[in-house]
Parts: sequence; structure tokens; C-alpha cells
Amino acid sequence: MTLVVLDPGALTTVQDRGRRGWAHLGVPRAGALDADAAALANRLVGNEPDAALLETTLTGVRVRLEEARTLAVTGAECDVVVGGRSCAFAEPVSVRAGAEVQIGPARRGVRSYLAVSGGLAVAPVLGSRSTDTLAWVGPPLPQAGDKLPLGPVAGPPRAADVVVRRPREAVLRLHRGPRADWVTSQAWDALDGAAYTVGADSNRIGLRLEGRAVERVERGELASEGVVLGAVQLPPSGQPVVFLHDHPVTGGYPVIAVVDPDDLGVCAQLRPGEEVALRALGDRRRSHG
Repeated sequence: MTLVVLDPGALTTVQDRGRRGWAHLGVPRAGALDADAAALANRLVGNEPDAALLETTLTGVRVRLEEARTLAVTGAECDVVVGGRSCAFAEPVSVRAGAEVQIGPARRGVRSYLAVSGGLAVAPVLGSRSTDTLAWVGPPLPQAGDKLPLGPVAGPPRAADVVVRRPREAVLRLHRGPRADWVTSQAWDALDGAAYTVGADSNRIGLRLEGRAVERVERGELASEGVVLGAVQLPPSGQPVVFLHDHPVTGGYPVIAVVDPDDLGVCAQLRPGEEVALRALGDRRRSHG
């Protein structure tokens, strides 16, 4: 009862809902970047919500199932080919034993999710089967020839009764962060409606935004302090960085904002070079003038 990796693609990781409760020991949460898409994939094949699956990056993945199972692919739109036959995206697909499965390159978005009934039964680390690409805690990156064990089937597949929709125009809503007073009121106001480009060095750790520099108030050095998922950190360059699931648990640059949790899936699917608009929420008058 295994899934054989034939071609892992550019970056394929094992993920579940993440590793919570270890930040005090310096361990990030990890977990699927597009949590809604991953949850839908598991739902379609009858898995429990925390079942482990594969998260691909841009180029897809090619695998073989050694036992008849049900699979589903969600997230970034791509072609799904099973045994040489094109199959539906975001719907449960029955796969016979020995069939080869090709998840093609993402046509729109970045990360696709391949769930198999029973889930990936790799050994958990600190209570999670997620791979953290910052500290490299969790399962190693799948390599060609690896055999990933599958768990027992938990339930029957389900119809596509839930849809994960992403807006054509990417928007990130920003709540004021604990260090919002490190930017001027004019700089905070300017964030509302500002357009930024996704940087080429964005990854599972952070989404780097490039555009008009955000003016910082000179306050000297800031001692390292805890940061959370979605934190918008402002380095001296003035170019914001949005921390994603593999972010460090502390940071030394001011966190001026936090991305609304409902918009984190947008961050997961933004490609380098794409444009994203910001919406500043909250009471702007409390910013430093």
C-alpha cells in the first residue's frame, strides 16, 4: 500500500494541517500553504481533515499507486492524467493498482495538492507529517524512487460539494500590526490600494513584495520578538515581507501589519512577477505621525 514517486518535480513536499504548539522551542508550524485547497482535496477522497498529502510547486509531480485508491487534485489549476487518460480536476478519481498519475505544471497559481484515500502514512515528527523547509523538520523531500506508505481508507469519496474560489485580482487585506507605529501615518495610508509585485525569491517561508518603499520611522534597533503566520515584516529596505507557514518564530524587523487569515491562500498561489493589491484596515489615526 504505497505511492511510488517517479518524478518529484521542482519542489514537492508532504504536508498536513501543520505542527502547532512548538513555537516556544523555535519550531515553525509548516503545513499546507493553501489550507482550503488541501482540505478540499482530503474531503473529496474521504480522508480526515488532517490527513497528509503532497503539495507541488509549479511543475507538478508524477507518481504510481501500487493499490487501487481514489485521488483528487486541487489548488493551482493543472492537467490530471491517470493511466494515460485525462481526468477531472478538483473531483474524486478512481485509480486502479499500478496506474501512473501525472499532475501537470500549474497553469494558474503555484501549488497543487494531491490527496489519496487513506492519506500518506509517513512517520510524524512532533505530531505532524508536514515538511518545514526552514528548519527541515518533518518528512524529507520526496525523491524519485521513494515509496510513501498509504494509510487505511477512512471513508467513501465525496462529490465536489465545496468550491475554493480565488479572485482573479489578488488582494491582501492588512490588519494593523504590533509595530504599526514604526511607519508614518502617511505611509500607512499609502498602503491602502498600493500595488506590489511578487519577488522571485518568494517561497514557503515568506512572500516578498517589491514596489514603492514603505517609509519607516527611525527608532533604532528592535529586539527580536515573536512573529505569527501572516505577519508583514518591514526590513530597512522598505519592501514588505509576508511570513508564510515556514516562517521563523522570531524576527528583528518591525511587524507593521498582519494579513487577514482568509487571504493566506492567495499568498500561496501568487507567482513571482504577479501583481497584488493591498488594503489597509483598521484605525489609521493611531499610526505614528
